[in-house]
Amino acid sequence: MNAATRIPVLMAMLVAAGVVSACAARSGGRPGDVLVVLMPDADTGTVGRVVVSNPGGSTELSSAWASTRVSMTQAPQIRSLSESDVKSRFGDIIATLPPPPRHFVLPFQFDSEELTEEGRRLVQEVLQVVKNYPVPEIVVTGHTDTTGNAQNNVELGMRRANVVRSMLVRTGLSTLMIDVRSHGEAELLVKTADNVSEPRNRRVEITVR
Repeated sequence: MNAATRIPVLMAMLVAAGVVSACAARSGGRPGDVLVVLMPDADTGTVGRVVVSNPGGSTELSSAWASTRVSMTQAPQIRSLSESDVKSRFGDIIATLPPPPRHFVLPFQFDSEELTEEGRRLVQEVLQVVKNYPVPEIVVTGHTDTTGNAQNNVELGMRRANVVRSMLVRTGLSTLMIDVRSHGEAELLVKTADNVSEPRNRRVEITVR
């Protein structure tokens, strides 16, 4: 990657990270300085990475609560903050962030549009999670195992997805909130040969964001 393409890529990474896992605010230092802090995922505790770059150099934040001050005159330097310090400085900003996306896998019975007992239970959990989102967007994707014809499996996956959508709509959710699709046997959770009955591949995946 040459210098002409590197800066836009790094800036794009910084903007994306600022939405989901980092906080940036003008704080202390010289006028125009920005403090960037990398935060762990609230649910899993996992940490991504942010590359911060300016004309003086670049650095990578890759541990929880790592920070750097960005200015136009000095290369960014890494400094660790405490969790309490970050919450003290950025509490108001953090409180306005939407909840992170949530993902669910609902298992189905063999060659059927009938959820398993676990799948029915997870639908109730999905409904509880949806309440935490002011304007939820829900993606419902049907999947199958590799038994049967590939085209038929696309149709079966769509029927499974529509069953779940109907269950969500009956609880009061608008159809406009729910995007339904099918991947059939194209995206297996467990890789198998053709015509293999694998329960973990018979599923509907739901993403709430």
